[in-house]
Amino acid sequence: MEVLSSRILVRPSNPERSRRFYRDILGLAVYREFGPPENPGLVFFLGQGLLEVSGTSDGEPAPAGPLRIWLQVRDVRAEHDRLVAAGVTVTRAPQREPWGLVEMWIADPDGVPIVLVEVPGDHPLRRDPR
Repeated sequence: MEVLSSRILVRPSNPERSRRFYRDILGLAVYREFGPPENPGLVFFLGQGLLEVSGTSDGEPAPAGPLRIWLQVRDVRAEHDRLVAAGVTVTRAPQREPWGLVEMWIADPDGVPIVLVEVPGDHPLRRDPR
């Protein structure tokens, strides 16, 4: 299989609330907007991937099941402070995991888990093998 492009699709129970969350609170950059101006679908940049927030789940929050959105950031603790100040509920405070990464967990307005991850300077992923 040759994958040319990919994205995660989120069908929120309240599209405007979710657009505000991803665009204004998380601060994700918009890749493109489509559909009717009064209820557009938005596609956000996610590092090397894309996240599309469009359509609706008809008012019923869908269980996230095994889905997790994983976002690597430069400074998890700074994001923690910024997001708490913006009213985001942190479901798990920043902590260093046994595998060496610093993780913090939040959820989108429909409960989709989002893991914010920082790779510390002393972590093997930071080493240049050359």
